[in-house]
Amino acid sequence: MPDRSDALLVIIPAWNEEATLAAVIAETRAAVPAADILVVNDCSRDATSRLAHAAGVFVLDLALNLGVGGAMRAGYKYAGRLGYAHTVQLDADGQHDPAEIPHLLAAATAEAADIVIGARFAGKGDYEARGPRYWSMKVLAKVLSRVTRAKLTDTTSGFKLCGARAIALFGVDYPAEYLGDTVEALVIAARAGLKVTQVPVAMRPRAGGTPSHGPLKSALFLARAFFALLIALSRPARRHPVLEAS
Repeated sequence: MPDRSDALLVIIPAWNEEATLAAVIAETRAAVPAADILVVNDCSRDATSRLAHAAGVFVLDLALNLGVGGAMRAGYKYAGRLGYAHTVQLDADGQHDPAEIPHLLAAATAEAADIVIGARFAGKGDYEARGPRYWSMKVLAKVLSRVTRAKLTDTTSGFKLCGARAIALFGVDYPAEYLGDTVEALVIAARAGLKVTQVPVAMRPRAGGTPSHGPLKSALFLARAFFALLIALSRPARRHPVLEAS
């Protein structure tokens, strides 16, 4: 098994993303040519898996559809077993710009951070959220800024870098529920003593395919995320067993 202790693994969870995946892989290779790429195929019904294999990247084909959280936990387990120094979660729909990855890496080094969030509402780009979703995200950001002791503006971003300690933690303790993989994961990280920060990034329009959650379903899951946040906050802070040796 090769030593990957100084390497970056870009994890791309993908569910029915045949329209965009090949372009995302090519763009990622151009932006971070030294990085390895892992596509976690979340039981797609289209050509996602075939395109990933054809592109020559690492592929995990899940037997069941687990959602983004479950796919990312599988990715973190993979990264942990091979000893990667960092991972970056990258959406398969083209919304995340791989050219931003070096900025996440630089922030992790400069601030000795375990988790670096690519934040959409931090002064870069023109991405907007409106109505109840906007105010919900504002409240989540305010609460989680206190929990993590960091100034956060975008706690539901799926574009994030993790260092070795976060990889170890999330390989065994990562929420599978929609938005739990962002909101609740930050609580888990903070309770385990990990350092969280953010850097501004520009979000792009979805390049193709179909979103897995419509507006109504997203609103329902957002309410569920608040419930999950309250449950997570009710747990006492503790040192997670997987990090005891670190």
